[in-house]
Amino acid sequence: MKVKTRERILSASLALFNELGEPNVTTLLISDELDISPGNLYYHFRSKGDIVTELFERFQDEIHDLLAIPDDVQVDLEQLAFFLHLLFESIARYRFLYQDLVNILSRYENLQKAFRAILDRKESGFRLLCQSLERQQLIRLNETQTDALCRQLTMTVCYWSSFDSLRDLKDRRQANPGRGVYQVLHLLMPHLPQQVQHEVLAISQDYR
Repeated sequence: MKVKTRERILSASLALFNELGEPNVTTLLISDELDISPGNLYYHFRSKGDIVTELFERFQDEIHDLLAIPDDVQVDLEQLAFFLHLLFESIARYRFLYQDLVNILSRYENLQKAFRAILDRKESGFRLLCQSLERQQLIRLNETQTDALCRQLTMTVCYWSSFDSLRDLKDRRQANPGRGVYQVLHLLMPHLPQQVQHEVLAISQDYR
């Protein structure tokens, strides 16, 4: 089935944004990549900002579905690791948003409120997961510790892509969600009973 031009533009733009950084990509570069005229691109998107906004909305839908965690969720450690893997994979697919986050949000003010909502949902999601672990007596935290841990986990998820890209600034095409999962599991580990720590350590080796 032939891919529609609009979808081709979005796919090519996402790849270029991830590889080169959104500020370094122009509509002319996108049209050259697709071998279409700038006028053809502008027929579908009036500006690069419209492309960024639509890609962000797709990421937003994906992440909201992933973070739709029930209040009474019951997760074991393997399921937690799998959830983290899906979360970091989603971020890796749209990593240009995170690698140039401050720059993008300062230039596209229409995205600021929605992105803050994503941050809040991430933190709330981690709180629900921690509560699930507490109900299973796998973790013991007071309210202050829970607040601090959930904030730290949210910060790690938010800024991991930027940190990971520093490993090789010359090649932004590569992204390894597993390293993010590994880091989050090790942030949780000190709060777990010793016997559970060994289990989490074993799980984390699959993501190292």
